[in-house]
Amino acid sequence: MKHLLDMTSLTLNEIQEILQQAERFRNGKQKESNNPVFVANLFFEPSTRTRFSFEVAEKRLGYEVLNFETSSSSVQKGESLYDTIKTLESVGASAVVVRHQNERYFESLLDRTSLSIINAGDGCGHHPTQSLLDLLTIRQEFKQFEGLNVVIAGDIRHSRVARSNAHVLKRLGVNVVFSGPPEWQDDTLSEFPYLPMDDAVEFADVLMLLRIQNERHTAKSNAHSTYLESYGLTIEREKRMQKHSIIMHPAPVNRGVEIDTSLVECDRSRIFKQMENGVYVRMACLKLVLQPNQKGMVV
Repeated sequence: MKHLLDMTSLTLNEIQEILQQAERFRNGKQKESNNPVFVANLFFEPSTRTRFSFEVAEKRLGYEVLNFETSSSSVQKGESLYDTIKTLESVGASAVVVRHQNERYFESLLDRTSLSIINAGDGCGHHPTQSLLDLLTIRQEFKQFEGLNVVIAGDIRHSRVARSNAHVLKRLGVNVVFSGPPEWQDDTLSEFPYLPMDDAVEFADVLMLLRIQNERHTAKSNAHSTYLESYGLTIEREKRMQKHSIIMHPAPVNRGVEIDTSLVECDRSRIFKQMENGVYVRMACLKLVLQPNQKGMVV
């Protein structure tokens, strides 16, 4: 596999292969590369977890990391994404990890570069490595996907996490239900039913909360002041969750808005476990796209 762009491009076998490789990395297997491999991280939108998770994954794999700063790059002089990638290709990079504000930015690049492209998030489109780390977290908890009830709750319309997860979870046999404000429902995802949050918390084996994506809203919202009580996970709602059910969130968390502050690190929260798993999943994804380019690699 040369690129990792969205979850719909992955077969279920490829997904299982990535999850199994991630587990092997989690259990201590590391890779050593005898030849230098350069990977560039291009983040055109702010990111803490995804960017540092990729950087740690790359360094654990022994790759040379090229970090790109928009503010100090030739983007400030008008350089296009294509020309930036051609420059990195020319100086010897093997892959680029790209987060970009435009949906499907990668489509115009695929046939014009020899580099592998890993999509680290495209606008409201897709976030495949977040989806894969979510799958790993769920599998660690329940050992299987078939028959689970997963509620994805919050700002569905603007969430690439919701879009990436809903379809792949359905392919894996999961019952996917949404919950959230009517104004943030997404007509392109109408196949998935909605439940009020009071019902959703009792239904869910996995309650996957989403961040309110203020930066993608065209109009200012006053939802923050009432969101937690209307659509978020309050202490009272958490008490009505099933004993075995877990809480997930892709973060950053708006504490006291999407979830009560005291629940972020409660026993059923897997929020920081998701971040930990992100490193191993990204190691597995890098290995998958770069392995054909490497010689002398030992896994």
